[in-house]
Amino acid sequence: MKKMMMTLSAAMLVLSGAAGCGNANDKGTSGNEAANAAGTEEFTLRIAMGSPGEKLIAVWNELKDQYEAAHPNITVDLNFQDDDMYQTIGLPNLLNSDNAPDIYFEWAGQRLKMRNDEGYAADLTEAVQQDGLKDRFVPSDYNGMTIDDKVYMIPSNADVTNIIWYNKDIFSSLKLTPPKTWDEFIEVSKKIQAADITPIAVGNKDLWAGGNWMAHIISRVVGEQAYADAMTLNKPFNSPEFVKALNYIKELRDGELVNKSANAIADNEADTLFMNGQAAMHPIGSWFVSTALEEAPDFDYDFFNLPSMPGGAGDQSSVLGVATGYMINKKTEHLQAAIDFMKLYVSPEASAKLLENGVTPMAKGSVDPSKTDALTVKLNDLLKNATSLVSPPDTGYNLEIADALNSATSQVLGGDNTPEAALAEVDKKIAHLKTDKK
Repeated sequence: MKKMMMTLSAAMLVLSGAAGCGNANDKGTSGNEAANAAGTEEFTLRIAMGSPGEKLIAVWNELKDQYEAAHPNITVDLNFQDDDMYQTIGLPNLLNSDNAPDIYFEWAGQRLKMRNDEGYAADLTEAVQQDGLKDRFVPSDYNGMTIDDKVYMIPSNADVTNIIWYNKDIFSSLKLTPPKTWDEFIEVSKKIQAADITPIAVGNKDLWAGGNWMAHIISRVVGEQAYADAMTLNKPFNSPEFVKALNYIKELRDGELVNKSANAIADNEADTLFMNGQAAMHPIGSWFVSTALEEAPDFDYDFFNLPSMPGGAGDQSSVLGVATGYMINKKTEHLQAAIDFMKLYVSPEASAKLLENGVTPMAKGSVDPSKTDALTVKLNDLLKNATSLVSPPDTGYNLEIADALNSATSQVLGGDNTPEAALAEVDKKIAHLKTDKK
């Protein structure tokens, strides 16, 4: 997730007229709260998220200014945290604090369910029928955002969570083309290595970057259902097909085709290696577009999806991806004000600016190929045409299981364990969850 900005005066006219209307959760919106949103009581509306990058921070500040101008009684407080800290301890700490966010970024699926179980998810089923929201999304946009037919998230954007970016200049100079099979991928990597360039840059210090890539490989090798079964405790990880999958990462490690610092550097450090031309390929998500636009606007690069795996049981055209959005805290005292801010965020004007900065909003009519970054259009097409969408470990499933699998990937990537031993350790770590499940 990264980028946005724009002057939204037209949207604010709509917002001003819409403030205070409609019910939004099982308790409804009280007359007092609607009046507060319309401009009587002074209060602070708090919004939290992982840092989206400097350009998007500027846009969020502009949205803050626009909203405050239309609602003089409301001060908007924006809390940007380091992405990895936000995902792990940052958001839980904020939600448990005295100044808990009214609105917060989250991933659809398992993490949304976790927030609901914790009591931090407002029921937005009625809210999404209000003007400014009801016509911005199609029903399928709420996949992974509902529980028992109730909506708990406003859609933001869908991310391709792992593809392989490549340096077009390096590929051109070495007369290489994007590989379509794993064997071709290894061959391309070895040719790059022979030119004294690191073939692949990975920043796996926080485990998820390599873990996402490995999860996609696993799903291609063992099949989507077998992957999902293991991630939901219905199948052991230490099995011949999972060992086969992790052996592909071992192949990269043994051939020194991945940077030796992979487990020591963070994802943004690997971004830098790639953008500086120190590595030819970089497996990471669609948000890299906004990183490159901000930090290396002249960088010439493209991407290819994970090549097909030899004898794979899964869909060899699958895409690893996830939907994200914003949740409203069930404990907020300013429900309608929060809803109104989200109307501004998903407005056509804001969506257009998101696209300009490499983000693909889920709101209707957001993608105009004639006005959108070519890579963003290509990513949107990849998602739209995906025959299978595979969920990453840490957003689609139980986080303890995800951490165990991602740790196994790290061990194999770092040469600290064999695939068999690493997967046996996964099963051992999560054994208590199977007992608890019973």
